[in-house]
Amino acid sequence: MTDLSHWQPRPTPDHSPLPGRFVRLEALDPARHGDDLWQALQGPGHDARLWDYLPYGPFAERTPFEAWLAANAASRDPLFYAVVDLASGRATGLLSYLRITPKDGVIEIGHIAFGQPMQRTPGSTEAVWLLARHAFDDLGYRRLEWKCNAANTRSMRAAERLGFRCEGLFRQHMIVKGENRDTAWFSIIDGEWPGVRAGFERWLAVDNFDGEGRQRQSLEALRG
Repeated sequence: MTDLSHWQPRPTPDHSPLPGRFVRLEALDPARHGDDLWQALQGPGHDARLWDYLPYGPFAERTPFEAWLAANAASRDPLFYAVVDLASGRATGLLSYLRITPKDGVIEIGHIAFGQPMQRTPGSTEAVWLLARHAFDDLGYRRLEWKCNAANTRSMRAAERLGFRCEGLFRQHMIVKGENRDTAWFSIIDGEWPGVRAGFERWLAVDNFDGEGRQRQSLEALRG
């Protein structure tokens, strides 16, 4: 058994900005981010699949969307961040910490809603990296979780690409939008984090991208 007699509860995230190379995470503010997020998540050319496995949305009108943003901004668990693209200065997505359990050092990343301009970009990877690094390196958490609908193959593939390990399936875990949800559970624990962190750092390095911003090596290859 692991001796944790020295263990102390970890701090709760305080919503400080988390700057990166491609994006900055900052506390969700409907007044500052609302217009950008409406365009990114519901505007022309938005990815309708975004809402398929989320328990809310899509939003045909701005008023319920604004109410949703306001509720998210007021929440402290989940704790929502807007993702601001540094090149454009616009908010292009949001995500959160949730199920924050300081006494056990466990925290989850979820409620991920990245608009079309952000999908399949280095910024989408960096956004998760910034929350993961903050949880482990700054706050000292022991376990980082990722959970998704088992039918959401995009989310499951993303979790594995980002270094999360699949732990199993909770069958008939929820009813979401009138349908059964089996939930796939993934995690990174603190003993695995150094290797996962090194892969992120190599992948995000300037020399891993060509002049058009395309990766030279994949995150999985660099993590080893």
